[in-house]
Amino acid sequence: MVAKQPHFLLFSQVQGSGEPADDCRWHFLLESLTGETVVEAADEEPGMHGERLELLAIIRGLEALDQPSRVTLVTASRQVSRGFRFGLSEWRNNNWQWESYGRRVPVKNFDLWQRIDRALKFHRVECRTWRIDAAHAAPAKKPECEPVEEPQVSDRFAQVAQGVARGARAIWSSWQSSEPESLEASSSAR
Repeated sequence: MVAKQPHFLLFSQVQGSGEPADDCRWHFLLESLTGETVVEAADEEPGMHGERLELLAIIRGLEALDQPSRVTLVTASRQVSRGFRFGLSEWRNNNWQWESYGRRVPVKNFDLWQRIDRALKFHRVECRTWRIDAAHAAPAKKPECEPVEEPQVSDRFAQVAQGVARGARAIWSSWQSSEPESLEASSSAR
């Protein structure tokens, strides 16, 4: 009998403009499907920005798990999401290089992608992309009203993470309550 792997939601976020003078931050939130926050961490990384920080947040989140787990990664980065879905296996097979204008060049941030690849030997990760449009990040300001303080990015991150987690828990509970189809029935139906 095979024990079920625990299922977690991993939310990653990057803050900062990416300018060399700015201190950019990564942040991850690891939550169980019951809604319980398992681990949350954030840190500054001088001289890093963008996709590299996003990958670092994901790595730290995956490395925080103490047992092989099923993980639904929720990221705002389309590049990271595409890397998980389409690039990783190809890059691994091509020695962490890809073709650009007829030449083989190293994959950007291949050292971090290799760490993710090692983590995938233990964890089963499914990637989802979420985004926050600027128009939805804060309430509209009207001149005749008192100024409304815009929420911090981390506040909005927490709100979105809670909404996504509620939706994932609802889907998960509906899957759990439905009767699973046996392997024999599904193979004979083909």
